[in-house]
Amino acid sequence: MALDIGEKRVGIAVSDPDERVASPICVLPADEVRNNAKSFRRTIEDWEPELLVCGLPMTLAGEEGPQAQRIRAFVEDVSKLCGIPYEFADERLSSAEAKRSLREKGLSEKAMRGKVDMIAASLFLQAWLDARSASTIKS
Repeated sequence: MALDIGEKRVGIAVSDPDERVASPICVLPADEVRNNAKSFRRTIEDWEPELLVCGLPMTLAGEEGPQAQRIRAFVEDVSKLCGIPYEFADERLSSAEAKRSLREKGLSEKAMRGKVDMIAASLFLQAWLDARSASTIKS
């Protein structure tokens, strides 16, 4: 399960059981995710993730961005509360790519608002799955 953590919202995406395809599923208020509220617990129960793949904001130079510390603390809290281990994934440009994709589908900025985060989560989860698959093939 991927989490694209923003200040107000968290986009959530999951992969299929074979870990080949990422799909966006929902966006929840950040406070509900951080506090393991009923809405987030239900999402966890419905999808039964084994791992949280969390987007870490990186600069274009590949260094941790200014929000990285806040994200690390957020993820630590969420992982402890729900008992699911986590890894970080580079989320560089995932939101911009998600917005571009939604614009191509004709959505306005207002219509995009609730969708960008979960699409971004699915984009970096797909990149993470692809990289993992590629490293497995090489081994």
